[in-house]
Amino acid sequence: MELEQNIIYIFDLLGTFIFAITGAVKGVRLKLDILGVVVFACTVGCGGGMLRDAAIGATPVAAFSNSAYILICVGTGLAVFFLAPKFVGRWRVILFADSLGLGVFTALGVAKGAMFGIGPVGQLLCGVFSAVGGGVVRDVMSRSIPTVLTSDFYATASLLGGILYLALEMTGLGLLSKFIIASSVVFLIRIVAIKYNFHLPVANTALPVDDEQTLH
Repeated sequence: MELEQNIIYIFDLLGTFIFAITGAVKGVRLKLDILGVVVFACTVGCGGGMLRDAAIGATPVAAFSNSAYILICVGTGLAVFFLAPKFVGRWRVILFADSLGLGVFTALGVAKGAMFGIGPVGQLLCGVFSAVGGGVVRDVMSRSIPTVLTSDFYATASLLGGILYLALEMTGLGLLSKFIIASSVVFLIRIVAIKYNFHLPVANTALPVDDEQTLH
């Protein structure tokens, strides 16, 4: 049990670091000041995990009980702010990092849900909350439609990876193997979806003007 907790902890820190990068980059692209960039790094790096922990009763949430999470986010935010001219323009690198973080946090969320003895649906939701929660808060803060609602196979990739992790729990594979397999599949789904522009059906039927007015 202790070994599993250590593995989860290491992956949690890795996912926090990766997502902190994407959050800080978003802040730089929005031309925020240094505090704004750090706040975005912390929001994306820790937000999903905080939402997950609060939902399953793992309180105080990890980011509050262990300073490493916030320190990683702050350090990453500062590094991105000062090094932004060197790599922020390399959007492909950021996409790869974000896709990797999506996979890591999906597997992490499902595994942590299982550790707390919740059912399969709850575990799946833990995976999705971990993976997309911070990004949703970031997008709301930047006054944009959350990426999870519009992006090509973002939340969908997380859902599929979570389902795969649940299936792997029925096998005799160890925790690390399940982590690597599920994370890799989420990563690959996301990358392929970006490359070939896969997306779910989009609502495109415009309401008549009169109908739109009745909704307000």
